[in-house]
Amino acid sequence: MAREAIICHNHSYRTTMRTSTGVTPYMLVYGTKSVIPAEVEIPSLKIIQEAKLGDAEWIRVRQEQLMLIDETRMDAVCHGQLYQNSIANAFNRKVKLRLFTTGQLVLKKIFPHQEEAKGKFAPNWQGHYVVHRVLSGGALVLA
Repeated sequence: MAREAIICHNHSYRTTMRTSTGVTPYMLVYGTKSVIPAEVEIPSLKIIQEAKLGDAEWIRVRQEQLMLIDETRMDAVCHGQLYQNSIANAFNRKVKLRLFTTGQLVLKKIFPHQEEAKGKFAPNWQGHYVVHRVLSGGALVLA
């Protein structure tokens, strides 16, 4: 029973549309919608109609489908870029702009990957630093 649950979970993950790409992961990999196993054993009307195509016609249809995979992937890339821009805009709307001036006292944040980080109970900020110079883009030279 657990194996069926894992298979069902994997299938549902691969066939759920993602907001970031606008398509399912299955569609990006295989270029087609997922077909449930019951539909392979008991063919649907669409599968029966495709099976009656001639060999040359079947090859042409498959080549068109393969070309659509690249187009679908490019659409997903464009959709992903638009999605990232919208998320960045939503974040940037919440950011409060702070202007610093020379001589002002500031604290320096300690990031987890820095050597000064001592663990989760250590302070997140360091010192009292004086703003020595304000550079473009909001960068500061501290003293």
